[in-house]
Amino acid sequence: MKKLRLSSKVRKAFRGGSRGFSMLEVVIAIALLGIIAVSVLSALQTAALALISADRRATAESLARTQMEWVRYSDYDDVLEESHPEYIRDPQITLPPDFGVVTTAIRLDPDNDGDSDDDGIQQITVTVSHAGQVIVTLEDFKRNA
Repeated sequence: MKKLRLSSKVRKAFRGGSRGFSMLEVVIAIALLGIIAVSVLSALQTAALALISADRRATAESLARTQMEWVRYSDYDDVLEESHPEYIRDPQITLPPDFGVVTTAIRLDPDNDGDSDDDGIQQITVTVSHAGQVIVTLEDFKRNA
């Protein structure tokens, strides 16, 4: 078996005869570790913000779809006025903090006869906001069956 010979500098280091690191080497090593730590923490913060944003958007989309389904399967509201075209919110929806849901209906006039009576088609718009900022808007149509 071949014996491994260590260089004299390595042998001195193991025996304790080494002089150690200079102050400059220690400062450079600490600076490099600090730069790496800041980079990692910045990446973690960006990932956390992206996760919060994705969660907020998923919650808003779920609320909008739930409200749209409730409007779709509720009775046709032919007394909606242009001055107040809002459907009420589904009473079974519990809104998370800072979220708001507004559902509006606009009467459409497919006959193009210009009259104000209801032709049986409404454009439904569901808008979900968080802290005053609109996150999701869904549009669909409802007809009087």
